[in-house]
Amino acid sequence: MAPSLDFSNWWPKDARKGTPVVVKMENPNYSVVEIDGPDAAFRPVEKSRGKNAKQVTWVLLLKAHRAVGCLAWIASLFWALLGTIKKRLIFRQDVAMASEKLGKGKLLFTVIKAFLVTSLTILAFEVVAYLKGWHYFRNPSLHIPRSTDIQGLLHLVYVTWLSVRADYIAPPIQALSKFCVALFLIQSVDRMILSLGCFWIKYKKIKPRIEGDPFKSDDVEGSAYEYPMVLVQIPMCNEREVYEQSISAVCQLDWPKDRLLVQVLDDSGDESIQYLIKAEVAKWNQKGVNIIYRHRLVRTGYKAGNLKSAMSCEYVQAYEFVAIFDADFQPNPDFLKQTVPHFKDNPDLGLVQARWTFVNKDENLLTRLQNINLCFHFEVEQQVNGVFLNFFGFNGTAGVWRIKALEESGGWLERTTVEDMDIAVRAHLNGWKFIFLNDIKVLCEVPESYEAYRKQQHRWHSGPMHLFRLCLPAIITSKIAIWKKANLILLFFLLRKLILPFYSFTLFCIILPLTMFVPEAELPVWVICYVPVFMSFLNILPSPKSFPFIVPYLLFENTMSVTKFNAMISGLFQLGSSYEWVVTKKAGRSSESDLLASAERESKIMNQLQIQRGASESELAELNRLKEQKEAAPVPVKRVNKIYRKELTLAFLLLTASVRSLLSAQGVHFYFLLFQGVTFLLVGLDLIGEQMS
Repeated sequence: MAPSLDFSNWWPKDARKGTPVVVKMENPNYSVVEIDGPDAAFRPVEKSRGKNAKQVTWVLLLKAHRAVGCLAWIASLFWALLGTIKKRLIFRQDVAMASEKLGKGKLLFTVIKAFLVTSLTILAFEVVAYLKGWHYFRNPSLHIPRSTDIQGLLHLVYVTWLSVRADYIAPPIQALSKFCVALFLIQSVDRMILSLGCFWIKYKKIKPRIEGDPFKSDDVEGSAYEYPMVLVQIPMCNEREVYEQSISAVCQLDWPKDRLLVQVLDDSGDESIQYLIKAEVAKWNQKGVNIIYRHRLVRTGYKAGNLKSAMSCEYVQAYEFVAIFDADFQPNPDFLKQTVPHFKDNPDLGLVQARWTFVNKDENLLTRLQNINLCFHFEVEQQVNGVFLNFFGFNGTAGVWRIKALEESGGWLERTTVEDMDIAVRAHLNGWKFIFLNDIKVLCEVPESYEAYRKQQHRWHSGPMHLFRLCLPAIITSKIAIWKKANLILLFFLLRKLILPFYSFTLFCIILPLTMFVPEAELPVWVICYVPVFMSFLNILPSPKSFPFIVPYLLFENTMSVTKFNAMISGLFQLGSSYEWVVTKKAGRSSESDLLASAERESKIMNQLQIQRGASESELAELNRLKEQKEAAPVPVKRVNKIYRKELTLAFLLLTASVRSLLSAQGVHFYFLLFQGVTFLLVGLDLIGEQMS
């Protein structure tokens, strides 16, 4: 029960003083007032009488209780953060790396650490100068005192730093910032032009169309001729989580069985996964699907080597087209009927590319941000380049190639980790055209952990630079038009693959923090805030449901510029990590509607097809053994992600710069750097989610 605060009985009531007086007025306009005593007129003041000592004590105790509770909550939060850091530093099961891998990214990490130490040193001088009142630059008429006026060694050091900063440090930073701002504006104009092209396509409703019914024939006996021979390839490597749903979706494609061949190209090193895939292939083979399992003994060249080995089979010569699906892709049954007819009466067409759609795009914040980037890539970049240029980078999956185009372009090469972009560039140099179908969507996954996403982005940004070095002589000496050469060199490679990660990292992760300590090189607000927000707005337009995530998207893109810049440098100078291929980890997710539709399609196939019952005892024994292998598969074990040191160090660098900007009362810089630093901090600690091993 709350204590009573009635203090009216603690002190005796004041006794009435004086004699009551009655005043009567003859004028009726005035009322009669009775006064009981000299203090009676001030009686209402008792209701708002000041608090006594007891009440003040209670109020102070309540406020102290709230303050202690708030401090305890902050302390517990900080303690939990320290515990998480300690746990991830000590129990890092997935950071067991070979000694030769420890030096990767060491140079970039050393540079960032040097910037951090320098920034902390400069911040210490700035704090002391702020406390001492040495605000020279707040006065437009700057006056540096002479040596006779200087009192104290620290003051002398600070004045020397001001002179060195203004004469030697600020000019190169200003020149570099102007160069990066110019690149930033050029890239922004390119994105605006692409967005306008997308709006024009939407307005005019421009898209590739199939004229008539390509499968309709009056001749019943020759109707099968309308369906060309199609080869479907599913390259995979240790894809335990997704192999079953991918094979199931491909085997249910609506295409004549005698004109379709499915190749499961398994490069798995785990024998248990090989047995599982073999069992899945055997199951669909018994259902009447023409499917083949292939496993290479010498697994070189990654995915390109796998595809090259499969295309060297003799029976491939009987097929006209090849469709490629990665292990996590699930095409709809009508995929071939929506894509293959575009090749009819179009002999110059070499590739038909479909769009990706993601089953786990709403799984967490990381998947939502990836969905923004990929939606812009397909909706704007791929579609605009396909409509106006008939050229774009092959996405490596969910596409149909004319086998003749592959052969005339040199086939699959193992020289880079972006074999899809490599074959697309060589086919373009040989005069083949591409078509992008934005309406045809194939279900797939995006990485759900930052570790998997980081490795994927490293491959996607190091491979193009490696390829650019190899393809540049061929582009220059090719016989295509000059404007196509300019598009390949200036836009496709330099602007979108090299300049974008360069200025993003240099401008927002290096120059912007330095301008907090070198105010002479301060960037304008439109470079820091207005233009990036506008460009982020354009990027989010293809996925309007992602508008609430525009601020995290802007910050996270700058965070990822560290990985992209590092990958770009390694690919450009052919460092060791430029030829490193790490299979992207997948979760094997499917939407509920897709699962129901898949089950319904499978039940129809079971009713229509007669299962072969003449299997020998050896085949049955093999199937039983594969089933036991599947049941005995190890259960995935949860493990803790590693801490990313470069992101963590850069986080403290940006947070240090934000403190400096707060001292200088630079509001926009402070908020941008503060939130950017927090984003780097979260990524550096990898608190986005736990990874399944």
